[in-house]
Amino acid sequence: MARDLTQLELLSELQPVAEENLNRHLSMAKEWHPHDYVPWDEGRNFAALGGEDWSPEQSQLDEVAKAAMITNLLTEDNLPSYHREIAENFSQDGAWGTWVGRWTAEENRHGIVMRDYLVVTRGVDPVALENARMEHMTNGFASPAGENGDQMGFLHSVAYVTFQELATRVSHRNTGKVCNDPIADRMLQRIAADENLHMIFYRNLCGAALDLAPDQALKGVSDIVQNFVMPGAGMPNFRRNGVLMAKHGIYDLRQHLEDVVMPVLRKWKIFERTDFGAAGEQTRDELAAFLEKLEGQVLKFEEQRDRMLSREAAKRQAAQAS
Repeated sequence: MARDLTQLELLSELQPVAEENLNRHLSMAKEWHPHDYVPWDEGRNFAALGGEDWSPEQSQLDEVAKAAMITNLLTEDNLPSYHREIAENFSQDGAWGTWVGRWTAEENRHGIVMRDYLVVTRGVDPVALENARMEHMTNGFASPAGENGDQMGFLHSVAYVTFQELATRVSHRNTGKVCNDPIADRMLQRIAADENLHMIFYRNLCGAALDLAPDQALKGVSDIVQNFVMPGAGMPNFRRNGVLMAKHGIYDLRQHLEDVVMPVLRKWKIFERTDFGAAGEQTRDELAAFLEKLEGQVLKFEEQRDRMLSREAAKRQAAQAS
């Protein structure tokens, strides 16, 4: 039975793949500037500078759009935690180090532009937003990477960010649609395009790891799929906002399964591969069973959501009739 590769061996063997995909990313990434996506002419002073502080009627966003924008922004705010996770599980040398720095710089733009937009347009309470940022960043976030020891840290990490970047792309794109503002939609489409390129980098790295160490890499993938949590988990009001987002189709279980998990697994040909050993075959069977169970959970969630939305619609009709 082949032994598992160490973290150092994985990074060394995959260095050429990292360099190739870094160069690919740099050739495809489009330069953009956060200030170009913010309607500055809508801005005005708050009370500290002689203006007026925020009040709810100033916002043009409905409750769903507010919940989604806050969740997405606080997720982006927690970049120091994600940087630490990536830096600890990757290398600071060569292409690895260049990628970690470049990725961090690109991700930082997302929080900058979303906060500027929300403050200038008075879309949400800036004091509550800042308090939530302080709490969320103080608590930080630890991905499932590395829970089974150092030698699995890289594989867990690269699998997690593959799915996470794609999930974030879906959430940003759908949030843009519910804001009912073409400026917000354009901004979030721009962010989503970044997330897609990031996902491709990580997906290609994880695909190469599957070729290099099939059983070991699949274990990392399976662990992440079965224990996946969005990076915003733990932020203030995450459960309430997550329920609102799922109820209104911004990010729900079916999107997670059909738009995030399954496209990536198909890209890696997880269920067609013939290079797994006995351990890998067992892991694949466990993953297949989990996905079947998840499909059942999707159907149950959708039935509950449909009933809930029908009840709410009936209440609105009754209120209008009276």
